[in-house]
Amino acid sequence: MGAAGAAVELEAGGRAVRLSSPAKIYFPERGFTKLDVARYYLAVGPGILRALRNRPTTLERYPEGVEGEFFYQKRAPKNLPDWIPTARIEFPSGRSADEICPTEVAAVLWAANLGALTFHPWPVRRGRTDHPDELRIDLDPQPGTDFKDAVRTAHELHSFLDELGMRGWPKTSGGRGLHVFVPIEPRWTFTDVRRAAITIGRHLERRNPGRVTTAWWKEERGEKIFVDYNQTARDRTIACAYSVRPRPHAPVSAPLRWEELDDVAPQDFDIATMPVRYAELGDVHADMEEHAYSLEGLLELADRHERDQGLGDLPYPPDYPKMPGEPKRVQPSRARPEDEEGQQEG
Repeated sequence: MGAAGAAVELEAGGRAVRLSSPAKIYFPERGFTKLDVARYYLAVGPGILRALRNRPTTLERYPEGVEGEFFYQKRAPKNLPDWIPTARIEFPSGRSADEICPTEVAAVLWAANLGALTFHPWPVRRGRTDHPDELRIDLDPQPGTDFKDAVRTAHELHSFLDELGMRGWPKTSGGRGLHVFVPIEPRWTFTDVRRAAITIGRHLERRNPGRVTTAWWKEERGEKIFVDYNQTARDRTIACAYSVRPRPHAPVSAPLRWEELDDVAPQDFDIATMPVRYAELGDVHADMEEHAYSLEGLLELADRHERDQGLGDLPYPPDYPKMPGEPKRVQPSRARPEDEEGQQEG
């Protein structure tokens, strides 16, 4: 038997999944193995499946563990089992790809066998890949800020969503930040959803001028919480609930209840502690799928911002084609008066 051990089979939902090299060390600092990761995903299986079900999903793969090389797998592997469906998604470039769409926990284990630690689902479902059904708000602490600052901003967001008649479900990013997911009716385009996220960001920025920013350029952000509105652009994804994050202590993205935010820290949740929590509480976001909110109120507010205050679009990521109505995409410190509209980041 080699150092990584003989293959084992794990059973999920009546389906056996082969796990090769189960003893391979994935997290040297904690001693967690590939088998530990797979068993973790089995323990939270219904929860992560709720987050991934029928969603085109990019895999973040670390075949040699967190200290080895990694890559993002967007296209479904050639050896994909016939029981894992795919969906065709289109990138901003116009190219397309078929991505896996998990429909059972066994698909998560199959991906874990390939070294997939983190799962990045699109905010759409198979069959409606151009119409997001989740508005995802990414509260990203900038240098000089921390998780507590993100929590303060999340509470402001919670209040604003209440005013709009909407509800969000918060989770740790697995790093220092917070994500808040709002289920929406799949009636709007990626452009619409991004516009709604910008509107939320601007509202939080206005209520917390010294603490929150929507500035795309890092040099303009300062020590604030950045509302990363571009995470809602097409082909931008956020690690799903229960995803393992590739950091030395094997943290996970932990679904939370609003009333817990002030009493937790990101490091509370890892592949050893989350199964214990899950066994006690189950999936605290299980009811998210029972809701779907309208973006009409947010988009009306966006129209008002544009009409009354001249607040239009914000820059897209540098790899995007020039988008209609987008301002100059040039770093402020490199801008020149003669810069033409739409110059790319240089």
